[in-house]
Amino acid sequence: MNVTETIASTIDRLPRGYVFTYTDFGAVADKKEAVIKALNRMVASGKIAKLSKGKYYKPEITPFGELAPSESQVVKDLLEDDGKIVGYLTGFSMYNRLGLTTQVSNTIQIGKNDVRPTFKRERYTIAFIRQKNTISKENIPLLQLLDAIRYIKRIPDATVGASCRRLLTILKQLPDKDKSLLVRLALKYPPATKALLGALLDELGDNHLTESLYRTLNPITTYKLSGAGKALTTSEKWNIR
Repeated sequence: MNVTETIASTIDRLPRGYVFTYTDFGAVADKKEAVIKALNRMVASGKIAKLSKGKYYKPEITPFGELAPSESQVVKDLLEDDGKIVGYLTGFSMYNRLGLTTQVSNTIQIGKNDVRPTFKRERYTIAFIRQKNTISKENIPLLQLLDAIRYIKRIPDATVGASCRRLLTILKQLPDKDKSLLVRLALKYPPATKALLGALLDELGDNHLTESLYRTLNPITTYKLSGAGKALTTSEKWNIR
């Protein structure tokens, strides 16, 4: 098969919404210019769509129009490096998935140990949040939860009180071992995050888990989270106002 036939055959086997580059084409990947020209011809014909420079996908067509790739596909090159997890989706997309807001954003936020400046990728703005903990497949859901606690005042179309009540529901469903790990991970977060997590866990009766958080806080520092007191009877202990 020639380059075009090889590419077409490979694309036919890819799932819809899968984002790919010229390097995904195995035996002909070394013929970069020919591959890129063939891909651009397929974009012009409508067989595939272009996400950004050098990135393409096979669109899924529904009765309501063309579906964009999932956020994880759009930024997958920023989440893994040679098979190793180096980042995770967080922020606005996770607020929605956690039931903290119904809003959908065109900003994709990524937690990473080493961050880079915000940039645009087609219709998306890609932004980064520095994560001081080691990132692993197992702790990503807990890091996403901690990020929501950290940025609770930035959750769109939600009050702090409503977000606290939703977080209590989520935390209540976590196994004790996950709550313990959540506390250990929180030790590398800012004091206000530790204070709010402590208040949330105390509200659930998990006081035995929160002593390590409490010891790290300055007893005279207060944390301004207007509305938290309406959802948490423990807010005063943690100097949350």
